[in-house]
Amino acid sequence: MSLRSQTARTSSLNGWRTPTLIVLCGCMVALLSFGPRSTLGFFLTPQSQANGWGRDVFGLALALQNIIWGLGQPVAGMLADRFGIVRVLCAGGVSYALGLALMAWSTTPLLLDVSAGMLIGLGLAGCSFGIVLAALGKLLPERWRTLGFGAGTAAGSFGQFLYAPLTVSLIDTVGWQETLVLFACATLMILPFSFALATPGMETPMRAGERAQSLTQALSEAFGQRSFVLLVIGYFTCGFQLAFITSHLPAYLIDRGLSTDIGGQTIAVIGLFNIAGSLLSGWLSNFMPKRYLLSIIYFSRALAILGFISFPVTALSTITFGAVMGFLWLSTIAPTNGIITVLFGTRWLATLSGFAFFSHQAGGFLGAWLGGVVYEQAHSYDQVWWLAILLGLLSAAINLPIIEKPVPRLAAVAA
Repeated sequence: MSLRSQTARTSSLNGWRTPTLIVLCGCMVALLSFGPRSTLGFFLTPQSQANGWGRDVFGLALALQNIIWGLGQPVAGMLADRFGIVRVLCAGGVSYALGLALMAWSTTPLLLDVSAGMLIGLGLAGCSFGIVLAALGKLLPERWRTLGFGAGTAAGSFGQFLYAPLTVSLIDTVGWQETLVLFACATLMILPFSFALATPGMETPMRAGERAQSLTQALSEAFGQRSFVLLVIGYFTCGFQLAFITSHLPAYLIDRGLSTDIGGQTIAVIGLFNIAGSLLSGWLSNFMPKRYLLSIIYFSRALAILGFISFPVTALSTITFGAVMGFLWLSTIAPTNGIITVLFGTRWLATLSGFAFFSHQAGGFLGAWLGGVVYEQAHSYDQVWWLAILLGLLSAAINLPIIEKPVPRLAAVAA
């Protein structure tokens, strides 16, 4: 099939879907999927107190969520690349909603692991950033692509900004169980928005002269590239820092004598400032080496955490920390997906970004789980904060040697 006929086929598949509409619907899916997940830390205290659990029980459930999300992301990516994205998004939305609803009535650690851990983890694998950004990468023109990545990420951040104070207010007024049920119902709105992100699966057009590539060949090519391996390793730190802060910061602030409202405001501020950070990151990815941008982000996170734990924790210092971390929060996503697109193209983008995201979620598992374990043993989070700083410095160094050039297969096609 010629490039012209492939382009015409893609245009006919898009039909009424303009780039603006595709971005808007992708943003709505990102908002609805990331919002509830970013607030689960607020349920640690009330649910643990209601069931007589230590923080390690809740921490383990969220750790399982992160690792299942990570394990499920490459599988969801493969299914999306092969069969199209709508089915994966809808299945993920249903699983997510079931997990939230069941979490509300989890009275045993096992049931919490199944609901907050397995079902929500699988749901996030199917309907969160990895799949949404892959859809944007496949559907948007090249000039829209990295900005679309930034907008989709920013929308997830707006979900965090919107849901954080809403969660605190709902827990206080209607109760934590009822809040989870309301969130489950809202999550089902992912299904109608997903239809604007439909992709043609195996019919994704290739560049003129480019040979067909199987899944096995794509994975062999990717993991044979040193730059991709370095990118994957560095992404571990992002997951560790985000999962630890999301899961344990509200409880950490209560330990320091601050109110739950401060925790809600801080998580909301993180989401608000990440809107700007994600959009700026997506825009800068078009004008500077993405590896340098990632190194700056990881180094800046390490400095922000060091500053936060080096001074007394007050409402002002906490909100300031939230603003700085928020600006850096998900700003890694656009350059990370951008590098994968530069290296390998978009044919297997959902799959390859899924494998990169597994490293992110392996870090998330360790951050959420280790936070609970260390606290129960030492009654302090200090060791985990210092580990987050160390990992930030290591990732800043790891990303520098990445080479941002198409692999030989695509370079030959371009020539």
